[in-house]
Amino acid sequence: MRIHHLNCGSVRTIEATYDGPLPAPAVNHCLLIETDTDGLALVETGLGLADVRDPIGTLGAEWVAMAQPALAEEETAVRQVARLGYAPSEVRHILVTHLDVDHCGGLPDFPDAQVHVLAAELHAAHAESPSFRYRPAHWAHEPRWVTYEPGPGEEWFGFTAVQPKGLPPQFKLVPLGGHTAGHTAVAVHTGDRWLFHCGDAYYYHREVEDAKEPHPLMDLVQTGAEVHRDLRLGTQARLRELLREHGDEVETFCAHDPWEFARYQGADRGSGLDPASV
Repeated sequence: MRIHHLNCGSVRTIEATYDGPLPAPAVNHCLLIETDTDGLALVETGLGLADVRDPIGTLGAEWVAMAQPALAEEETAVRQVARLGYAPSEVRHILVTHLDVDHCGGLPDFPDAQVHVLAAELHAAHAESPSFRYRPAHWAHEPRWVTYEPGPGEEWFGFTAVQPKGLPPQFKLVPLGGHTAGHTAVAVHTGDRWLFHCGDAYYYHREVEDAKEPHPLMDLVQTGAEVHRDLRLGTQARLRELLREHGDEVETFCAHDPWEFARYQGADRGSGLDPASV
């Protein structure tokens, strides 16, 4: 499989908590995966065309004021898919870590795709929208939802795992609780290691390092959005353990850290306009 790392929605610029990294806009880190037999799979969608064209109507004024999105049409997943030579209809599967506005805004741009999500997350989104985090405009087109109830079954490095329907075993949904009612990570095997997209299980790379250091600005966002503090902090502790014990097999990144995203970018680091591939 070939994997493209896409920034599908730059938001406000942040600074690192230590010397070295330059200030950078926070990102919406998505993956576009070319599978051998199942077409294209998209992990997260970031912001979509409707968000760029009518941000107050789809994202909400409060979220726009907080996040300060760049609102660049060139950063939307559908435009980046086209630049790679594909049609939107070739995206057959979308796996979302959760349904916050900045993670699923591009769903309407891929109406033919199956959308894989934990059942608890879909239930919460329908029950709580419209709200700061959930916006019904993102699923007004009635996506082809595929929902999952995690339970005893497959294990992935000590975590419960769910096999997404219609996708090969190189894909796993790995529930990581605390941020939303049905938050999940997405693991993808590249052939020699696992890429582990942790969504909003953490916001800043130093949180899952031994430093255990949150980012002062981003931590305001994650603590304000958490649904279960102890579960969220426990999830981060388990991620630190995962990296200590299996860091040679698993590579983690979250949805918004621009310095993690820069690992996968070439000369035009952080912009999302020239997708990098691994």
